[in-house]
Amino acid sequence: MNKLTKIGFTALAGSLIAVSAHAGSMSVSGSASISFSDSDTDNASASTAEANQWSMGDSLTFSGGGELDNGMTLAVKYEADNDEDDAGAFLDSHSITLSSDEMGSLTFAGHGGASNMDNMDDKTPNAYEESWDGVAEADEETIPNGITGNNSFFYTAPSMGGATFSVAYVPQGETKTPNGAYIDFGLVVTPEAVEGLEVGVAFGETEETTGTTVDEQAIYAKYTLGSITAGMNINETDTVDFTSFGISFAVTDDISVAYTTSESELSGSSNDQEASGVSASFTTGGMTIAGMVNTVDNASFEAANDTEGYEINFSFAF
Repeated sequence: MNKLTKIGFTALAGSLIAVSAHAGSMSVSGSASISFSDSDTDNASASTAEANQWSMGDSLTFSGGGELDNGMTLAVKYEADNDEDDAGAFLDSHSITLSSDEMGSLTFAGHGGASNMDNMDDKTPNAYEESWDGVAEADEETIPNGITGNNSFFYTAPSMGGATFSVAYVPQGETKTPNGAYIDFGLVVTPEAVEGLEVGVAFGETEETTGTTVDEQAIYAKYTLGSITAGMNINETDTVDFTSFGISFAVTDDISVAYTTSESELSGSSNDQEASGVSASFTTGGMTIAGMVNTVDNASFEAANDTEGYEINFSFAF
């Protein structure tokens, strides 16, 4: 991301909230990138002509902020993106964050909000994407990752001895919260006594169907020693168990490679989804080339639904 321009403003919150902001700035950032990808490669259909697989980055992020009279810091972000999932919408992800050293940070996401389960769905190290990503149907109902929604809240407490606690809240009324609000909790620990170790846990309860509550948990651990990082994730609900492993190696400061694997099991089904993938990235002279090739067997727990996906991305810093 690179600044394209800056627009000064002196009354960011004057007409929106009861406190005023000191002079701040708003920047516009975007990425220059080109991708070549296919998320549904089936060897049995190799003779079928593929659609155009080239695409270009098409989003701009407007970021601003400043210090309020009460000493708190305000940050605001708006993403302008031609997103096919929100046809006709100019704004994509957008949020406001209030923070201070004593309070921590509270984010209200009008769109593109996160939850702790979503943040920790697969923290295994990689050089570009997870083992199941970029493959059609491989992430639909196969990875316990809680609920995210628009007009949601996310609070992060100040770090205490390397431990950071957070809470996510999605009010009732969103697509996946018709029967009550969704709340989940997270804790990430980077113990000072063990350099390079990071451990996280998240848990929440969903009720997308009236009267049917589903408990979800996720736990991960990552450890970095020199140029090697290894990690493991274990997620589960009442019906789905997900496990992933990953290892990455920084060959040089500019070259990284990784191997990741995952397995998702559905209660009552003998068709476990098994995924594996390799990814790599290379940076030179302001250009980064990164990509992955992932293979998934029994995608979405369907027998013989074996497929693979690949992507290569060229991004430029200027």
